[in-house]
Order: sequence, then C-alpha cells, then structure tokens
Amino acid sequence: MKERKSTFSQRRIYMLLLFFAVLTTSVYGQDLPAITSTYVIKNANIIQGPGRKIEMGTLVIKDGVITAVGKNVEVPATAQVVEADSMYIYAGFIEGLSHTGQEEPKEVPGGRGRSDVKDPGNPPNDIAGIDPERRASDLLNASDKSVNDMRELGFTAANVVPHGRMLPGQGALVLLTGESADEMLYKENTVLFSQLDGAPGVYPSTVMAVMAKYRELYRQAEQAKAYEAKYKNKASGMSRPNTSRVLQAFYPVLEKQQRVAFKAEDVLDIERVLILKKDLGFNLILSEVKQGWDLTDKIKASGAEVLLSLNLPEMEEEKTDSTMTDSTSVEKKEKTAVDIEREELEARKKQMILNYYTQPALFKSKGIEFGFSTLGVKSSDVKDVLIKFIENGLTEDQALAALTTAPAQILGVSSIMGTLDEGKMANFFITDKPYFDKEANVKYTFVDGQMHNLKDKPGKKGNGEKAVDIKGKWSYSSETPQGVVNGVITFKGEPGDYSGSISNSSTDDSTDFNDITVDGNSVVFEFSIVSDGETLKITITMNIEGETFEGTMTAGEYGSFPIKGDKMPEEN
Repeated sequence: MKERKSTFSQRRIYMLLLFFAVLTTSVYGQDLPAITSTYVIKNANIIQGPGRKIEMGTLVIKDGVITAVGKNVEVPATAQVVEADSMYIYAGFIEGLSHTGQEEPKEVPGGRGRSDVKDPGNPPNDIAGIDPERRASDLLNASDKSVNDMRELGFTAANVVPHGRMLPGQGALVLLTGESADEMLYKENTVLFSQLDGAPGVYPSTVMAVMAKYRELYRQAEQAKAYEAKYKNKASGMSRPNTSRVLQAFYPVLEKQQRVAFKAEDVLDIERVLILKKDLGFNLILSEVKQGWDLTDKIKASGAEVLLSLNLPEMEEEKTDSTMTDSTSVEKKEKTAVDIEREELEARKKQMILNYYTQPALFKSKGIEFGFSTLGVKSSDVKDVLIKFIENGLTEDQALAALTTAPAQILGVSSIMGTLDEGKMANFFITDKPYFDKEANVKYTFVDGQMHNLKDKPGKKGNGEKAVDIKGKWSYSSETPQGVVNGVITFKGEPGDYSGSISNSSTDDSTDFNDITVDGNSVVFEFSIVSDGETLKITITMNIEGETFEGTMTAGEYGSFPIKGDKMPEEN
C-alpha cells in the first residue's frame, strides 16, 4: 500500500509542479522533488490524551508517524512549519460504529417483498436481509460527502459497516483520507454487524423471528465449522462439506477472533441482545445504545463493550414567557384536569429526553466505559450533542476518552491511534479554541500524515454590510516547498455572477474558474488541473481587508500554503 501511495503521490506532485511552474521544461527528464511529508506544529497546546496536556509545545510528524512531541523538540530542516499560535491539538476522533462513506442502497421500485418471492417463509438471503459475508470495504465510496463532513469535525478514522437489515455485513476500520477505498482501508473484518431489523413481507419480518433466525444461523455455523474441521482431519468416508459464505462469515465470531456489533437502541432491544449473547456466547459490542440508563447493572455484568448513540432526540431550550413577567397584570387561571394531565405529560417527556443526555455521565459513574457510534446522526448535530453531554455531567476528559482512547481500545488499535505519542499514526486536528467551546473551529486535520486545511468560514457581513466587491485584478504571492509562486488573480462579472482566472508570472499561463463564493470579506474559489487522467483540485481562500488579502492555497491532500496579495490599480 505504501508503494502504491508513493506512486500516486508522485503523479499528483508532478501535476502540482505543472501549475506552480517552478521547474524548467527539463522536468520531464528529471526525478521530481517530493513535497515534504514532514510537518512541525509549533507553539500549540497539545492535548496528548484525556488529562494530558503540554502547553506551548511542538509536534513533529514524518511519513505519517509522530516522531516527537514535547517542549524542547528539534525541528527538522526539511519540515513544513505550521505556526499554531496557541491553538489546540487533539488526537483524531474515532467513530466506533458508522456508515461514513457507505452509500445507502437504492430502493427497488415496487419493493422486494412477499409478492416477489415464491416462498415468503424461506426467501433468498439477500431479500431476507441476511448478508453477513458482505464487506464494508467493498461498498466504500471515498468521495462520499460524509467522509469530509466527519473529518471537518475532527474524526480521522471510522469503524464503518454496511447498511442493511438483520445481518448487513462485515465492518472495516478506515482512515478518513485518500482517493479510493483501498487508500482509506486500514483493517478488514473488524466486527460482524447485526440488527434486530426484520424484512418486510418475508421471514424473518418480526423481532422474535429475527432472534430465532439468528440462533438458527449461529448453531448451523457451529455445526458446519465442526464438520469442516473433522473433514480436514480425515476426509476418507465423509461427504464433502457444503460451502456457505453466510455460515462461514460466523466462523471468526465462533473462534472469538471477531466481535458482534449489535445495534440495540431501546430498553427492549438491549434486553434481547443480551439474551442472545448469553444463549450463544459471542463477544458483544452493544452498539447505538440510546436507552440504557435502567439497565446499567445488566450491561456491566454482561461484560459487553458499549457504544452510545449520538443520534438523539433534540433537547429543547428553556423558554420564558415575556407576557408573564408582571404577575400582577395577569389573572391566575384555575388549572383544569386536562391542564394538569398535559403538564404531567410534558414533564415526563422532558425527563425522558434529559435521560438521553445524562446517560453518559451515569454510565461513567457505574464504571462502564464506552465509545460513541454515529449511525444516522447528522454531522451538523454531533458537536451540539457532545456539548450537551458535558452540560449534563460528563467531564471534558471523559468525553475526549469516549472519542479517542475508548474506541481505539475497543477496535484493538490503541498502539497506533487514540493519543498523541511518539510512534503513533499522525491522526490529529488543530482548533482555534478548546474543542468543546461552542465557538471553537477545526482549522486543520491530519490523517495518516496527510494535511487537510479546512476552508475558513466566510467572514461575517455585520449589520447590513455588503459583501466585498472583488472585481478586478489581484496580485498574489504564495510560498511553497518548491519556492515562491507569483501571479495574478482576475475576477470579472457582477456579484452573484463572478468568473475568474489565475495566472503564473513564470509562464503567463492562466486557468479559468467559475466556482466562486463571496460572503462578507471572505472569498473562496476552486479549480482543477487535469493531467494523464488525474485531477488535482486547488482551493484558494482569500480574506480581504481593504486593498489587501491573506489566505491559503490548498492543493488537494498535498499541503496548504499561505497566500497573500494586493489589489492592482485599474488600467486606463
């Protein structure tokens, strides 16, 4: 994989050099200098792990690995330096169970239920939702929007599983970077994903039927495995074993080499899954738990590992009625039985929703460790939910552990993920404020040493302030590992209908672009370079103040470089 990534990187670097034009035309016959894979982040508040902080420290990474972290750290001469200016570095978050990068299956017109099956009591496995042999890695889409959305929140790895019903398939631990599924894949067959979701119109369609079918498949797998072992030892006189990929998918679970990640949201489902675990004896990751507060003793006694859900009902903010501020001006009405019942119902509803948000702190108080699963949650809701957990008793260190060290331990990757220590994979992100501050923004994310410079949020327009007029020519200068690049950015058109071009002073070549966003004093535009069938996307962010600007030029996954410039006088 490293060799493939190196070749892929060389092609991308060559394309980048074509744009920068910092080499002569003799580049065609030369070995290409690689953009540095060594980064130094200086003057940062480094949160190495829960309860471990280095103030104004330095982090060094090379070839995707953390090589040094601390206060008095030697800076390699070849490193690209990122001045953190008192920002915060955190170990990359890990999704304990996720559909990130897994596209939802398209519904077949008319559905695939009883009317399509000759024997609804014994339907084909795919219609029954029995697909344990499917691999999440085969269904992974590296360009799916969810990959970037979660990375922008600080997630750098995810234990992804397919969509489906009773047995959707095998999980895979992936890194949230790369141009293909192969580049994203870190570890295959992490879990056997299971649910109590039946198939409409065919067997098993009910929860009880799903449980019965699960027991049946598990016992059949035990028998098939035992027969295969006996046949392998002495085949003479024995019929050849039947090959069933469905049953063979259970073998690692039977051998205790793989755990079952069983989705169990509510009280009844948790009880049912714990019964299956007790009856069949598999190692369990109780996943997407939403209503476990009344079952903490059972959950702890079961020995199951736990992933709490982040996909929770919204907690409404307290509202005050401004019309009731003057108690003397409003007559107090006598409450009717209906009013009292309505108030009691609202109070129970409020308490029920509160239970969702106090549950993490409760689990911690009971000695139950947990990570988080993100099945079904909108990326825009994740941080709000985490902050509400903290507002309702969970400490920041405990929340951080559930996002880093706990899922790393559950997935068996604590030696290379979960904390910022020498020798571990360079998975981390940088924020301008402490992460759980409501105003904090993720500025950079590093995944396997690849830097992703997130687009700056557009500048605020203020009270009726108009967006900046960008029309005209702007000189620019950007310092890259290959030298300083100079040129001109030209914007044409009117607000809402801009087009533009960017040129390089070394060659006078220019590239046109139309994807331009202007919001307040912030301008973001993108364009692509295509060579030999490969595409490299360049994103430029400009924060304009008067006649000058500063910003960043991001060349795909191969680095972000500072860019600055001035508006050029209009030509007469």
